[in-house]
Amino acid sequence: MKTLLATTLASLVAVGAAQAEIRIGHVYGQTGSLEAYAAQSHTGLMLGLEYATDGTMEIDGEPITVLQYDTQLDPARGRSLLAEAYGDDDVHIAVGPVSSGVALAMLPVAEEYERILIVEPAVADSITGENWNRYIFRTGRNSSQDAIANAVALGGEGVAVATLAQDYAFGRDGVAAFREALAETGATIAHEEYVPTETTDFTAAAERIFNAMGDVEAERKLLFIIWAGGGNPMGQINAMDPSRFDIEIATGGNILPALVAYRELPGLEGATYYYHEIPDNEVNDWLVETHQERFGTPPDFFTAGGMAAGIAVVEAIRKAGGAEDTEALIEAMEGMSWETPKGTMTFRPEDHQALQSMYHFRTEVREGVDYGVPVLVRELGIEDMNIPIRNQ
Repeated sequence: MKTLLATTLASLVAVGAAQAEIRIGHVYGQTGSLEAYAAQSHTGLMLGLEYATDGTMEIDGEPITVLQYDTQLDPARGRSLLAEAYGDDDVHIAVGPVSSGVALAMLPVAEEYERILIVEPAVADSITGENWNRYIFRTGRNSSQDAIANAVALGGEGVAVATLAQDYAFGRDGVAAFREALAETGATIAHEEYVPTETTDFTAAAERIFNAMGDVEAERKLLFIIWAGGGNPMGQINAMDPSRFDIEIATGGNILPALVAYRELPGLEGATYYYHEIPDNEVNDWLVETHQERFGTPPDFFTAGGMAAGIAVVEAIRKAGGAEDTEALIEAMEGMSWETPKGTMTFRPEDHQALQSMYHFRTEVREGVDYGVPVLVRELGIEDMNIPIRNQ
């Protein structure tokens, strides 16, 4: 059910009792369709704790212990494991999960136990929106940040958009936010298509999209795909030649394995949360160098997010003067800014959503690289995106 990773073991004091420790619970889907996201997230979390503590894995002399819990992407299991973490294991702060559906099931548990849950990387707007409570902070971006960044990158007068998304909170929240954001640019959504998460054949969905867009008059027609996990439909739909209908495929950024499909679409545009070559700051330099040395690969999408969460944990505990007092932690974290691989993030006091930069990219094909490289067009700072507050 869980594994214990004691990053630093407490020394025994003279009377034989154990030294106080800071317990962090990582409650996330280690197995299942999002396991690649989960592995990156955990690696990033541990690197963030290491970076923020200068390798000591201690905060003000107290060692950090990280406990891991596998939700298996089951909302009921996530809920019970978070209760176990807070209740049985006395975890001070929990981090996770990868799935928005699991996150929504976990939110009331944080309120019940009056303990902090840092949501990373689940993105559904409702997590810091209608289902939010004051014990929830999110270092990951939300659907609105994704959507608004992509709307800024792609929208404009004369642009007509069809969307394809998975039929659950992540997909529907993402499309709703994208639709709202596009309206401010003068672009319109002409068709919305939702498919089950386990869909493998996208022929029927693509044909419905092509038919809907066929009669639309626009200067530019886009099919915007919102997808999480395996089975991304982009390659299959591209093979159906949407250009016959003057339709371009567009999408947001993704993890490196998913970018292989982007290689078939040079010039594809969108907005991304992270690509290791884009941010220019000391934290990202350390992450890229360290990850390459230890794992032989560059850090990926959710590694950066996990690191941001790990650094936030350390900064919050330091600022609060310890991990025991939840109210002190909330006071410390509301409005807190800290440095991450993406630059400065800030927890917005109203809904505890971390505001952060996004990146408008254009795909480039490079010799010797087996995926489409997201090349920076421009950084979209917090001031470029009007992220709505949805918990009021």
